[in-house]
Amino acid sequence: MSEADLAEGLRAQVREFLSQHDPATTERLEFVRARFDAGLAWVHYPVGLGGQGLPRIAQKVVDAEFAAAGAPTNRPERNGIGLGMAAPTILAFGDDEQRARWLKPLWTGEDIWCQLFSEPGAGSDLANLATRAVRDGDHWVVNGQKVWTSSAHIASRAMLVTRTDPDLPKHKGLTYFGVDMTSPGVEVRPLRQATGEAEFNEVFLTDVVIPDTDRIGEVGQGWQVATGTLMNERVALGAFALPREGGMIGFSAKTWREHPERRTAGLHDRLLRLWAAAEVSRLAGERLRQQLAAGQPGPEGSGAKLVYARLNQEIADLQLELLGGDGLRYSDWTMHRPDSADFYGRDSGYRYLRSKGNSIEGGTSEILRNIVAERVLGLPPEIRLDKDKPWKDLPR
Repeated sequence: MSEADLAEGLRAQVREFLSQHDPATTERLEFVRARFDAGLAWVHYPVGLGGQGLPRIAQKVVDAEFAAAGAPTNRPERNGIGLGMAAPTILAFGDDEQRARWLKPLWTGEDIWCQLFSEPGAGSDLANLATRAVRDGDHWVVNGQKVWTSSAHIASRAMLVTRTDPDLPKHKGLTYFGVDMTSPGVEVRPLRQATGEAEFNEVFLTDVVIPDTDRIGEVGQGWQVATGTLMNERVALGAFALPREGGMIGFSAKTWREHPERRTAGLHDRLLRLWAAAEVSRLAGERLRQQLAAGQPGPEGSGAKLVYARLNQEIADLQLELLGGDGLRYSDWTMHRPDSADFYGRDSGYRYLRSKGNSIEGGTSEILRNIVAERVLGLPPEIRLDKDKPWKDLPR
């Protein structure tokens, strides 16, 4: 089937679906549940899991048709971690029962997911984590602390990496779980950021019981599963879909057009350079998403996320200079815990402060440069003296 025939066939499916589920009168949750059951949620996912096993690029056709009809959404802004990271991890490493149990409520937004990876002593060196899971029959008992957890305060589920065998080297003794955030012993505390809000959290796990049926992957396979999650995260952060002049660069271009009195030759040159870089990054991200039609993303996503972080920060700097004194204003310093990520919807001061986190979240830029150097460019890896030692013998 040609690409044009595939697109027309999908448009016909959407029109048929809309004729049976009027977007204007159907309740939102009922609508998105029915859309999942019809295989029009993730069309590139398998049949029965919200999809039809089609090429990933076909998703754009379906999404455009639903958007044009004003159809209710699954509120992706509230569940970016679930949709961009948890879902592909469950699909790649989960068993059939987990896929059937978790993917539908994840896509419909009934289950919000967060990511319990980083710890106070294991951030960039994630494999050094100390949160412990001990098996007790058909369940596990978990104790530890996680930090920098976005959306933990609204999440019902979490991706959790734990240490299950301290006698093995740090990369080999890890196991991965999908944990119920409402379980006894899970405590979420806010972390107030430079923006004034508490999008991040720290999470304490005290004798949390997790059934073995919620283990994702084999015992000891946690690092492999976590790496798959992180690669998806970097693609989600660095290569998400944007229109031309979308994202941060759009604000600077708009300010330039609306305030000719603030233009200088130096700012003009910076705007042109950053506009071109943003467009290259956008097109490269589109190409990367197309290459992900099958299988897990590779290290290329690290490069996309690295560029995204640097560009966002440079563009935020330019925006403040274009605004002059107005750029120093900050509209709201009230401490609140947002229920969705909003990088662009507030003022320039917010975007400037929030962009500082772009080079930390999803892997620090320093770590991503190592990944690109070793796994993309083939440069010699750094010397690691702790790679083959038992984790319990490493200094902490």
